[in-house]
Amino acid sequence: MASSRRLQLCLRSGFYSLLFYFIYSHFEVVLTEEVESCDDLKLGQYLCKDPKIDESTQEPETCKDMTAWVECLPAPNISCRLSNGTEFRFSGEEVGFNKTIPCRNVSGYSYKVAVALSLFLGWLGADRFYLGYPALGLLKFCTVGFCGIGTLIDFILIAMQIVGPADGSDYIVDYYGARLTRLSITNETYRKPHLSL
Repeated sequence: MASSRRLQLCLRSGFYSLLFYFIYSHFEVVLTEEVESCDDLKLGQYLCKDPKIDESTQEPETCKDMTAWVECLPAPNISCRLSNGTEFRFSGEEVGFNKTIPCRNVSGYSYKVAVALSLFLGWLGADRFYLGYPALGLLKFCTVGFCGIGTLIDFILIAMQIVGPADGSDYIVDYYGARLTRLSITNETYRKPHLSL
């Protein structure tokens, strides 16, 4: 009987110590939980401003190395850690962080001009001079466009955008008044209320 009472006390003390451990570990996690970085916010917790578009290139003005950055505003009452390590609670009006977006690297070469030069003055090498290939342009000029065959091949390659500017950038492609955008679910569309059917 004494051993069963001792076993009962041992089980009870083990149960209480286990219960105490779980409660303590839960409060420790809650109390020491760090606020996440503003860069790690999920969709719907922030809204990014539209980038300023350069009219001549039709790409964001801050585009460099195929990426551009936009300012993002965390939603009201969101707390997050800024890049300098300080915690901040946002009201929805302050910029919290910058997000990078993809863009095309353009440096001033127009697709329309390159195709027109290739079509009309390709036999003189004007297309290759324009795109930054002076040696090939001079060779086409001296051989009258490789007797017309090189002119035709260059016209096809430039029209299909296989041959581009020598600096590795993309062509400026005119979109006739409006910038084309790819339809997708973004943070802005995620935040908008959905219509019920």
